[in-house]
Amino acid sequence: MGKWVALTVSEDYSKGKIENMRPKETKPLEARVGLVPEACAELARAGHELFLEAGAGVASGYPDESYTQLGVTLLPDAEALYGQTEIIVKVKEPFAGEPEMLRRDHLLFCFLHLAANSQLTHQLLESGVTAVAFETLADRGGLPVLAPMSDIAGRLAVQIGTGLLHQPAGGKGILLGGLPAAMGAEVTVFDRQRERMAAMRAVGDNVTALYPYSTSISAAVAGADLLIGAVLIPGAKAPHLVSKAQVASMQAGSVVIDISVDQGGCIETTRPTTYESPTFMVDGIIHFGVTNMPGAVPRSASQTLSAALLPYLQRLAAGKLVEDEVLSSAVNVSGGKIVHPVLRDQYL
Repeated sequence: MGKWVALTVSEDYSKGKIENMRPKETKPLEARVGLVPEACAELARAGHELFLEAGAGVASGYPDESYTQLGVTLLPDAEALYGQTEIIVKVKEPFAGEPEMLRRDHLLFCFLHLAANSQLTHQLLESGVTAVAFETLADRGGLPVLAPMSDIAGRLAVQIGTGLLHQPAGGKGILLGGLPAAMGAEVTVFDRQRERMAAMRAVGDNVTALYPYSTSISAAVAGADLLIGAVLIPGAKAPHLVSKAQVASMQAGSVVIDISVDQGGCIETTRPTTYESPTFMVDGIIHFGVTNMPGAVPRSASQTLSAALLPYLQRLAAGKLVEDEVLSSAVNVSGGKIVHPVLRDQYL
């Protein structure tokens, strides 16, 4: 029977016609698209003009024709799109040559994770763009755009971790969950909130939920076959809850997956990777640090993401940014200044 540990320690944070565009994602093997055709239809009915970079939805199962038949205009490349649009809807942060295309009159709506990316932060400041981050959009006590992607990443982490434990992948050669007669892996979850710990314990007798005392984490990590980190402080860099020494205490061939890698990672030995080269070894432990995990299931992820962000995009497109408390509080940078208070505290 395999053992795995999940770290989910978090802190809660209880204009008229505008052209909208979705460029093709440039991050390696990022296949999601920000808006599926059905969402575009909703925006078109509201009178907004929409543009799409040719081929942007193909990898998610949406050919160009599924957009153009709804009145979306195709443009040949990202440069053309950035050149004549106002609201830019993406999935991942601007990458490669994209930051140089941004202007002061652009409104960027996407995942940013600026706390762990000082270079991009300075590029956005230089451009003067107003950037609203999916991961800092908080509404009614939750994170409605980030949460569904985190759910997908969590499910993928277990699937991927199970495969990496196989001996051909360099793992210790165990079947997570044990033999067919077993009830499942022994799972230890760490969280600061009593309600979440109670919910985890209710999942089954094989789940143990604990407060994240350092000694408890050390003991659990040392015996874990699969360690999954998922720590979030909205807008801030993730704190290191697992040290290099604690990772070194794991058996060779064990697996570490840090879902917090976008925000810098909650495990000291974590570093960002891509699906082109997803893993690396530290002290004999396999590490998986892909920063866009849901990109591996683009059809499901695009549908889920589009549904989550559409209500907020409709308000942005209607010019509600300044007067809408939820949207305005999710602004990270604007007019060359860092706006989000948590991000500002980190950089200033």
